[in-house]
Amino acid sequence: MNIASKQWIQIFKIPNNNFSIFGKAFTYKSAYSLDKLYPTHSIKLFTPTFVPEDPNAKFSGYIPIKELNITYSRSSGAGGQHVNCTNSKVDIRFHLQSAKWLSEEIKSKLLEQYKNKLSKEGYLIIKSELTRSQQLNLADALRKLRETIWEATKPPPETSPETLELKRKQELTAARKRLFEKRKHSMIKQFKKAPMDF
Repeated sequence: MNIASKQWIQIFKIPNNNFSIFGKAFTYKSAYSLDKLYPTHSIKLFTPTFVPEDPNAKFSGYIPIKELNITYSRSSGAGGQHVNCTNSKVDIRFHLQSAKWLSEEIKSKLLEQYKNKLSKEGYLIIKSELTRSQQLNLADALRKLRETIWEATKPPPETSPETLELKRKQELTAARKRLFEKRKHSMIKQFKKAPMDF
């Protein structure tokens, strides 16, 4: 509330509940405010609330920031001197076994799928240095983490009988090719060892 609006309240003794209607006309608005950029349009700004697609889903998409260990460091790659000045690279890590916000089923799937990405202490590490902005990299790393967890919650895809038959034929062809190459190599070695009579 600026000084001019406070003086109007004192002069006219406007109650606080009516000031919100009366004060809108006297508040300062930038030349770039949405009302001035689009005067004929009724713009309603709101923050959408997150509603999960399936309320019975194993993971709703909510990641508690307090449970994560977020560190920032110098980014590598292109960017000129800017990469030497700001800590824009983001590392998100959390201990998989002690994460209370994940179910045991999701933990076991993540442990099975990403066992090569886990550190020795059992931390799952997600990195991002996509942009030169620290906040955008943080958002990108959280998106990667969310997609990783969602991938773990999906059931494995069912393979059709046609796919299984095609895979069996490919394995059979590969085995025949391997045996043919092995016999060919063996014959070459035998010809090299055979004594030559003149």
